[in-house]
Amino acid sequence: MTAPFLTARWEHLALISYTVDDALLTPRLAPGLELDRLNGQACVSLVAFMFKDTRVKGVRIPGHVNFPEINLRFYVRSGDRRGVMFVREIVPKRAISTVARLVYNEPYITREIDANIRQSGGRVEASYVLSDNGPHPIGVNALAESVLPDEESIEHWFKEHQWGFGVDRQGRALTYEVRHPRWRVFPDAHQHLDLDWTQVYGDDWACLQDAEPISVVLAEGSEIEVYPKASGV
Repeated sequence: MTAPFLTARWEHLALISYTVDDALLTPRLAPGLELDRLNGQACVSLVAFMFKDTRVKGVRIPGHVNFPEINLRFYVRSGDRRGVMFVREIVPKRAISTVARLVYNEPYITREIDANIRQSGGRVEASYVLSDNGPHPIGVNALAESVLPDEESIEHWFKEHQWGFGVDRQGRALTYEVRHPRWRVFPDAHQHLDLDWTQVYGDDWACLQDAEPISVVLAEGSEIEVYPKASGV
């Protein structure tokens, strides 16, 4: 049986999701994929979360065990396999972003991220502040007692994806698998976001500057296993 390439615990995943025009995403699709749609519309999610107890092939790399990540992802499918592709992934560790770009052709960059998880008054708040020519706060506040949402819920649609897709340097599709139990969520989630979309993601994303999200989720997280990439979808 193939061993996981990476294991970790992902915690306090803040997902702030929007509908977007197809034209923003179709040029980014890997060969053989199509956009996955919610109620007929293409979607993206801004996702901020904590990596904990990270191991690569079973080995903890000093200084790269616990850290936050912020990514912008969109939703795709290959037949019955639902998954995600990434517009950009941001971490505060230069070694991680360099290896991810050079070896796996993943769209990583390095920026400072300050993460703070607080709980008081029966609520929990996950706050992530990205530094990119100024602070860009991203946060979600929710009730502190988690629940397991129904599989037909919008929370489930955005948080549960077994497959990740990318492209190699020759433009060929790649597939990898992420395994974890179904995530519980903290209910009554509200976002607080002050992000300069054009500064962080480019002019194409100005459409989201004043957009209202269609979903805000704060997922509890769990241990995860990432299995190696293979060619094709």
